[in-house]
Amino acid sequence: MSFTVIIPARLASTRLPNKLLADLGGKPMVVRVAERAAQSGASQIIVATDHADIVSICEQHGVEVRMTRADHPSGTDRIAEVARTIGLPEDAVVVNVQGDEPLIDPQLIRAVADRIRAEVPMATAAHAIDTITDVFNPNVVKVVIDAAGRALYFSRAIIPWHRDGFAVTKEVLPAGYRPLRHVGLYAYRNAFLQAYPQLAVSPLEQIEALEQLRVLWHGYSIAVHVTDIAPAAGVDTPEDLARVQKIFTP
Repeated sequence: MSFTVIIPARLASTRLPNKLLADLGGKPMVVRVAERAAQSGASQIIVATDHADIVSICEQHGVEVRMTRADHPSGTDRIAEVARTIGLPEDAVVVNVQGDEPLIDPQLIRAVADRIRAEVPMATAAHAIDTITDVFNPNVVKVVIDAAGRALYFSRAIIPWHRDGFAVTKEVLPAGYRPLRHVGLYAYRNAFLQAYPQLAVSPLEQIEALEQLRVLWHGYSIAVHVTDIAPAAGVDTPEDLARVQKIFTP
């Protein structure tokens, strides 16, 4: 399947300012992300940003970049603007790869893009949780899926709740219990990507602080690619950055 990767790259960050410009083995993080995305087989890689410094860095490294409005409420809105600006057709597939994921698996990008169908305009990824700590961590978003691999619900709470197992103990995972952790990687049919910003914010989205719940609230389907391998963590903190910099050190 032909698809376009658009990388939303907002320079401001509460926990780690200017992280997208952080040096990783001689190249800025956002450039490393674009290089990983290029290995997915995408037909086009574009960085979508609201800051001149990102534009300058991308141009210096030969990465296609587009300036967007600065007032977008989310990365989804930002990539929708770029997809519209470059004139992608309605049936084009667009993958949203976060600018702070320099270790993202290129094959996972392609796998999520491949889950887009006419009746399923959006796709994402998940993997099995294997620690009790992650199960009870509200920052680890969970997803439950149906028999066709489509999302039924996303939550910061524990879903599904293992009634019998947790009645015995909450210190270990019950035998055979493998809840799914949601991975923040998304693909969209462009027609839906353009429609998404016009959808009213849902009560569930506001309660859980999970943007993808807006999609389910309005009756659209989200396909979920379940990967056997937990993706490498992104960069949110100074500790994350130090970990990734070691990986890129020659």
